[in-house]
Amino acid sequence: MKKSIVISTAKTKFKALTFQEDLTQNIQKVAELGFDGVELAVRNPKDLDVIQLKEILTRTGLKVSAIGTGQAYGEEGLSFTSASSEIRQKAIDRIKAQIDFAVQIGNPIIIIGLIRGVTSSSIGWEKAWNLALSAVRECAVYGQKEETKLAIEPINRYETDLINTLDEAGRFLEEVGEKNVGILPDTFHMNIEEPSIELSIKKVQDKIIHFHIADSNRWPPKYGHLNFPSILEALKEIGYSGFISAETLPKPNPEEAAILVATWMHTYIQNF
Repeated sequence: MKKSIVISTAKTKFKALTFQEDLTQNIQKVAELGFDGVELAVRNPKDLDVIQLKEILTRTGLKVSAIGTGQAYGEEGLSFTSASSEIRQKAIDRIKAQIDFAVQIGNPIIIIGLIRGVTSSSIGWEKAWNLALSAVRECAVYGQKEETKLAIEPINRYETDLINTLDEAGRFLEEVGEKNVGILPDTFHMNIEEPSIELSIKKVQDKIIHFHIADSNRWPPKYGHLNFPSILEALKEIGYSGFISAETLPKPNPEEAAILVATWMHTYIQNF
C-alpha cells in the first residue's frame, strides 16, 4: 500500500483538507514528510498551471494518487442530478476536463463524490439515480480513450442521499456497466453508514481502486475510535495495494495534522 494525503489546489469552503492554496509549497511539504503521493482537490483544472505542476511533481518524485472533484459542487453547485439540464451538462463537462487534466499528470483516478448531487424536491430519488448513472457512464466512456479510472465514493446520509454505502456503490457500478469505474471507500463515511467496515470492504473487494482514511471525528488516525489495524488487515486480506489517502481535518493545525498522518502511516502502512 502507498501513502498519500489530500491537499487543495485553491482556497475552498471544504474543511477536510490538510493544506490549501500555495500548491508548490504544499506539494514540497508533502514530499518532505515522506508520502508516496498527493491527492489533489481541484475545482477547475483550467485554473492550474499544468507545466508548473508537472515540474514540482518531477522534482519531488511524488505521484498524483487521485483528483477530487467535489469543489465543483460545493463552490459552484454543479451536479449530475441538478434540476437544471444546463447545470447537469456543466458537471459532466467539468469531469471530462478533469479527465483531460489527469492524462497530462500521470493519469490518476478521478473521484466522483458530491458532484453526483442529491435528490431535490423536483427530482425524485429514482430519477436522480438514473441521471447519475447516465452522467457517470458518459464520463467513463470518455475516460476510456486514455484508460482513466473513475472512483465512486459512498458518502454519509447527512451530505447526500445518493450512494451512502459500499453495497449501494457496488450496485451502482453494476448498472453503470463500464470497466473503468471502481469504488473509493472512506473510513469517516463508513463509520456512519456501515455495520462493519471490515466486512463491507471484503464484500466489494474486487471493486476498490482507491481508499480514504480519517478517524471517526475526521481527525488523523488514532485521534478517534476507529480500529485502523483491523481495517488495514482487511485491506491486506483482499490484496489491496493502491494508495491510502488521508482526507482529514487540519487539526490541531495544518502542519501538525500532516505530521500526525505521516507518522501514523510510516508506522503502520509500511507493515502492510
